[in-house]
Amino acid sequence: MPASPSTARAINDRVALRLLQQEGPLTAGQLKQLTGLSRPTVADLVERLTAAGLIEVVGESGEQRRGPNARLYGIVADRAHLAALDVRTEGVSVVVSDLLGRELARASVPIADDTGTGPAVEQAVTLVERAAKEAGAERLHTVGVGAPGLIDPATGELRDSSGLPEWHRRLVAALQERLPARVIVENETNLAALAEQRDGAARDRDTFVLLWLGHGTGAAVVLDGRLRRGASGGTGEIGFLPVPGTSTLPSATDCEGGFHSLAGSAAIAELAAGHGLVATAVSPGEPEAAALVRQAVATLSSASPSPSPSAFSGADRFLSALADRLAIGAASVVAVLDPGCVVLGGEVGQVGGEVLAARVGERLARMSPLPVEVRASALGGGAVLRGALLTARESAQDDLFTPRSR
Repeated sequence: MPASPSTARAINDRVALRLLQQEGPLTAGQLKQLTGLSRPTVADLVERLTAAGLIEVVGESGEQRRGPNARLYGIVADRAHLAALDVRTEGVSVVVSDLLGRELARASVPIADDTGTGPAVEQAVTLVERAAKEAGAERLHTVGVGAPGLIDPATGELRDSSGLPEWHRRLVAALQERLPARVIVENETNLAALAEQRDGAARDRDTFVLLWLGHGTGAAVVLDGRLRRGASGGTGEIGFLPVPGTSTLPSATDCEGGFHSLAGSAAIAELAAGHGLVATAVSPGEPEAAALVRQAVATLSSASPSPSPSAFSGADRFLSALADRLAIGAASVVAVLDPGCVVLGGEVGQVGGEVLAARVGERLARMSPLPVEVRASALGGGAVLRGALLTARESAQDDLFTPRSR
């Protein structure tokens, strides 16, 4: 059944807007070439989108031609402002951007363990408000929030999870009350996977698993291009995975004894200490494990100052032991999902780089009959903020790029 004229116009508008978002400013002639639409149809949609305040003239093409240069049209970037939050147990980071995702402001605030729920929430909300003001945003259209824990697939809300601060759940409600914005909440590891697929280590993969290695552990599953959350939103809670090499078993309320006991930051720090390694974090909030892995990789690198034989040997044994641990958790995921690719994400995965990824890959090749490529994160801990911003931007564009019924 052919589309009605209004439906056809809506489809054409969205196609043109997506092209402008992906390709940058274009002339009417370029839009005609890329869309295959007629010149009058393109002229009509340009006029319509300009009147709606979605696109504007941003310059001239500079093409050598008779008569005036062709006008370049681009999306009105400040039509909407967005915010992305990375909520951790130790603090909050925020980025504010325009509709095209260009960063306008960035800020963070540490939140101590002994901070009360009310003060912690106030610190986080105030941080967002100040960042928005610094960015020149009168209001925020959409806020993407990445947080640890389970997201209820029915309500989209952060569920009450043991071991996580109460202020996490209260923060989402406070943002919805204080900000005239749509607030979208997603598990931090899921957002990291989206970012790695769009801009990072998994750009060429439709199916992969991201193994998050930061302060804690987690996993995100992308199958056939779609993020999989599970029946209760708990896909990827790999910290609770029972594994050999621990002294106990995890429980429904405590991941101690699960994979977390082998690959969490505290466990990696203990492993490093046993091999004589020490290191200092290079930035506030960096997991101790990341600093230790970075130091070990640098010790093995030919570009680093020549280490003593004992230091070299200690770093080598530490990374091998860590790869043994990571392969145990990864092998279980590979056996069930056959993802073909495992990305070592988070701060630890990024600093471990190809050195750590190669060692984990070698072990998986011996443990599993299924072919799997192991890659290092390209975005590290910053993937959560990037994923939250991508999610906020896509939601805002879907809203703004949908023509309103008249």
